Amino acid sequence: MSATFDEEIAAVPATNMTRRSWLKGVGAFTGLVLTVGINGVVNAVETPVPPKKYGGASMSGGTVDNPLVFVSIGADGIVTIVAHRSEMGQGIRSSLPLVVADELDADWSKVRVVQANADESRFGNQNTDGSRSMRHFFTPMRQVGATARLMLETAAASRWNVPLSEVSGSNHAVHHAKSGRSLGYGALAVDAAKLPLPLPAQIHLKDPAQFRYIGKDKFSSVDFQNIVTGNTQYGIDVRLDGMVYAVIARPPVFGGKVASFDAADALKVPGVIRIIELKGSPPPALFNPLGGIAVIASNTWAAIKGREALKITWDDGPNASYDSTVFKVTMQEAARKPAKVMRNEGDTMAVLAKAGKRIEAEYYIPHLAHATMEPPAATARIVNGKCEVWACVQNPQGTRATVAGSLGLKLDDVKINVTLLGGGFGRKSKPDFAAEAGLLSQAMDGKPVKVTWTREDDLRHDYLHTVSLEHLESTLDEKGRPLAWLHRSAAPTISSTFVAGAKGESAGELGMGAINIPFVIPNIRVEAPEVEAHTRIGWFRSVFNIPHAFAVQSFVAELAAAAKRDHREYLLELIGPARKIDPKEMSDSTNYGESPILYPLDTGRMRNVVEVATREGGWGRKVAKGHGLGLAVAYSFMSYVAAVIEVVVNENGEISIPRVDVAIDCGPTVTPDRIRSQVEGACIMGLSLAMTGEITFKNGAVVQGNFHEYDVLRALSAPKDIHVHIVEHTYDMPMGGVGEPGTPPIAPALCNAIFAATGKRIRDLPIRQQLTKA
Repeated sequence: MSATFDEEIAAVPATNMTRRSWLKGVGAFTGLVLTVGINGVVNAVETPVPPKKYGGASMSGGTVDNPLVFVSIGADGIVTIVAHRSEMGQGIRSSLPLVVADELDADWSKVRVVQANADESRFGNQNTDGSRSMRHFFTPMRQVGATARLMLETAAASRWNVPLSEVSGSNHAVHHAKSGRSLGYGALAVDAAKLPLPLPAQIHLKDPAQFRYIGKDKFSSVDFQNIVTGNTQYGIDVRLDGMVYAVIARPPVFGGKVASFDAADALKVPGVIRIIELKGSPPPALFNPLGGIAVIASNTWAAIKGREALKITWDDGPNASYDSTVFKVTMQEAARKPAKVMRNEGDTMAVLAKAGKRIEAEYYIPHLAHATMEPPAATARIVNGKCEVWACVQNPQGTRATVAGSLGLKLDDVKINVTLLGGGFGRKSKPDFAAEAGLLSQAMDGKPVKVTWTREDDLRHDYLHTVSLEHLESTLDEKGRPLAWLHRSAAPTISSTFVAGAKGESAGELGMGAINIPFVIPNIRVEAPEVEAHTRIGWFRSVFNIPHAFAVQSFVAELAAAAKRDHREYLLELIGPARKIDPKEMSDSTNYGESPILYPLDTGRMRNVVEVATREGGWGRKVAKGHGLGLAVAYSFMSYVAAVIEVVVNENGEISIPRVDVAIDCGPTVTPDRIRSQVEGACIMGLSLAMTGEITFKNGAVVQGNFHEYDVLRALSAPKDIHVHIVEHTYDMPMGGVGEPGTPPIAPALCNAIFAATGKRIRDLPIRQQLTKA
């Protein structure tokens, strides 16, 4: 499922090849190093350059496919499989073990799943984000199961003294057809574990036609029963003997610090034990704690009341004047001027300068909070100089490194226990809250300390989704076809979290739906204006695809309307005929870290999801007054998703959504039911951010504090029906992501539907009361 170095070299013709042509053909894999000889002459020496790694191999820790790491079998036949990715509702704690169990041919009723702690050197990469768990680990986990099965078969053949070719493992046992003998996996486990690992060439994966579990709909989460009965453990649920509880008053403005504080009244609150000052860290933010004043108490409520009694004077620092309204103007000014060119084909500016039907629009997307149902929480204790943490984290190894660095410990002296996550969305990839727990335990002489973030803490100190201003221009010919496309995307970059002063979207951020548009337009130009970050910016579900898809897909609808064309037909014409485009042809050098050979942008698949969604959503049908159908499509995280949304806007401007149809092409599927649930959740989240989601700043601080101010979609506002249509594929192609790709097309599809129903364009999110009559 992934190209090797040898396979990529094999793509270069080897016949009649001269030395010069060879060097030209494999220039990506070789280099020239200039050396100075003893005579002072500069010599060019050819040196090999390591091949670029893609996919799981490019990630820290890579992938591991050793069955002795992931599988253990008891004498009673119970198979225990280690889940090394974090579970936050996406089902990965079930689906990856399911892959192992299928190749092992284990009885799923006899399988148990345990969660790995943070150990990248043992388990491979554990950072659960980027919608890549299954696409990076599907093949390694198949190999884990197939290797374990082969070792069990080898042990049985040895015990029976028969050729290996005569035995086969299936349905939790190894069978010898000729003699009719069978041995359960439990009876063979000890002998099998003593065997050397088979060579890769000896391992044979199942033919997909033999899959028992993969691609089937009949399996639920291994945690389902415990979740509905309240028997699971999330980060916020952890209890340890002798534990104390902490909440922290953090600087209200990013970059601020404590000028002075008076804890006298806080210490009078019943249950309050101690007040501790936590020092912040200078920019960049990284995953470091913000600092502040921590209240340690015998219970969380006492800690909260103690925090309320603190008297703190803050030095708000350099971001004290950050104001959302003012910053929107700053972004507009930046987006209306020439900026750093990130993609340039043809002569866009010259074409735009000529006479013709010129269309121009700007789209605004505010800061968004992750607002996970379980806010950040972590518990830490230190015993004999070793720190152990229990936390709801997406990035176990990053958490381990952050805690070790914050406490001045060696990595081997830190253990991270990963709990279930009550939502993640990228927020829990940043383990600042785990470091806070470690620092407070250290200050309490190793006593177990649990840090809980309240909802107000969560909203006001998040690593927020960036705010952005998208400026687009086009000129249409006499048939309404675009001759030129200009897109300036002005937004603070996530890079500012890691590099102080970083400005302007990076290539990877623009590769999320801005530069990698496959439209058949002769002149395309994408620019990245530089604007500063004044708060912590972080990954959010689908990241920069959200503002880019909102702007691009809304603008396509505006062009179709200007050309007096059907939106669907116009969009398909822009996408053009089915073809596979090397991302580099669109100036996309990152491609989500995946091989451009395995993952070209496939316009045939993009066209197909548009066609599926519009067919299933009844595109073109007559609708009643006040009803409208909207369409959008997006390519993200190696998957293709199109949405058709039907809206009803009543005479008071109130919106209801009778139906949503979403078509997703994520390549081969493992658990279709989880795909449907992920897309349904992405749809709800996309509607929520479009209709009500907004974080604003005044005097440097976040205005919103809880859900009465930061609205999330309520049940009464949710669509009556969501229909998810999965495009089926065989297992001879690479997989795409699922957790994030469903979000980007929702907001533009909704706003395009509103235009169809009312004739009013929505260019600024959230929609809120924009349609309500005064």
